[in-house]
Amino acid sequence: MDRGVSVPGSSPGALLVVGDVVTDVIARHHGPLASGTDTAAAIRTVPGGAGANVACWAAYRGCADVRLLGRVGADAADWHERELTAGGVRPLLVVDPEAPTGTVICLVDGGAAAERTFLTDSGASLRLGPEDWSEGLLDGVGHLHLSGYLLFSDTSRALVAAALRSARARGVPVSLDPASAGFLVRLGTDRFLEAVAGVDILLPSRDEARLLTGTADAAQAAAELSRRVPLVVAKQGADGALVAQDGAVCARVPAERAEARDTTGAGDAFTGAFLAALITGAGPEEAAREGCRAGAMAVQQVGGRPPSAG
Repeated sequence: MDRGVSVPGSSPGALLVVGDVVTDVIARHHGPLASGTDTAAAIRTVPGGAGANVACWAAYRGCADVRLLGRVGADAADWHERELTAGGVRPLLVVDPEAPTGTVICLVDGGAAAERTFLTDSGASLRLGPEDWSEGLLDGVGHLHLSGYLLFSDTSRALVAAALRSARARGVPVSLDPASAGFLVRLGTDRFLEAVAGVDILLPSRDEARLLTGTADAAQAAAELSRRVPLVVAKQGADGALVAQDGAVCARVPAERAEARDTTGAGDAFTGAFLAALITGAGPEEAAREGCRAGAMAVQQVGGRPPSAG
């Protein structure tokens, strides 16, 4: 195993994703959970992690050279490497000598919304640190994408800072997906915004954008964030996406119609497809349309990876 935004008009190159690689245990149940006793569920174990999912969706949607830097435990390293390779991604996995691979239990309500609740043990994934970063990782790279989960530990936050410095020095555009409103609350919005200073593209969910700005209006939240980050693409779930630049929403992209089975990884699918389209020459609005198409595809299946993965 190895160790160690492209906007229209920029030089072509690989997409390097830095982020989490975890094992997802997905339990789809119907109706409320029965506290203190059994609740029937369909349970599957699949490869996941926001960073890994984004990388696989970018490859699936046409990005020819996708690389992923992540940290896993020895318990599942070989499996994750095989799954990433099968998904068209070049894995750059650091094997942690102490911590196991991160695990997320996804409780998916089998109702119409297919909403999910996560129980997260980050394991090795947030132990990715600056010692795992090197300037050479950007060789041949035209765009760097960072999973927001990396901001939720001191160790991986230091890696983000090192990667941002390297990208700025080389003129490589950087995107970031905040990843978790729950963890964002614990980190604090001020610390988050300070950590992402210098990012070119921010891809928050509606809840994350609201949290970061303190405003309930989705469009206003996206517009306000675009005063800090040059391009904001705010994912709105079943309402599509908002594209904002220079303090104003410049495009409203409708969602693709889909019957949801499992919303796990839908935002990752959007981000991966968006980046693939952007890197191959699409403008932000058309890239957001590609993101919506991938998100619709993602919710119709179980798990966070494209159909070809796994």
